[in-house]
Amino acid sequence: MYIPPAFRVEDPSKLAAFIQSYSFATLISHDGNAAFASHLPMLFRPKVGLRGTLVSHMARANPQWQHFAPGSEILAIFHGPHSYISPSWYQTKIAVPTWNYAAVHAYGVPTVFSEHERVVALLRETISAYEASFKQPWAGDLPDDYRDKLMQSIVAFEIPISRIEGKFKLGQNRPAADSQGVFDVLSRSDAAESRALARLMLSECKVQENA
Repeated sequence: MYIPPAFRVEDPSKLAAFIQSYSFATLISHDGNAAFASHLPMLFRPKVGLRGTLVSHMARANPQWQHFAPGSEILAIFHGPHSYISPSWYQTKIAVPTWNYAAVHAYGVPTVFSEHERVVALLRETISAYEASFKQPWAGDLPDDYRDKLMQSIVAFEIPISRIEGKFKLGQNRPAADSQGVFDVLSRSDAAESRALARLMLSECKVQENA
């Protein structure tokens, strides 16, 4: 993707934290004639492979897994918070509107796996990851025969990441007073997405809380 230098993020720890926080990804492949996209939760294993490995599963009825071929790269897009930015929030008098956002693109060649214990482990790991924040997390206990029957209708796969790009477009290229004005408005917004964008600005821009 197009990334001006001011917005480029290369720190592996930041990229890993972002993927883990915004793990519902858009997976894009090509069948030789047209692009195809699915929307899937994806687990990130940062210590597996050179740049980490993504792991997920999809419905067997979804034709996308049949696009997975040796040497055929696919793209997983992780979308972070975003918001319209009004020039009225800047100190600079002459300016135009824009849209600020954060996204990470991860590329790699997917591989399907079907070993029973690996698929069971993936499902358990996925449940554990998304239930962890609940006061009474569901343990995922199911009768083995019921679980195994359901497993026949999914395809598990992994994507060792070959390259990864991070773009945090948060106004880092603007004067500090403009960034502060944007942060002040976003942090007071009723929209959770805008407040999340403001929190990201704290680590990337020269802004202060309660300034």
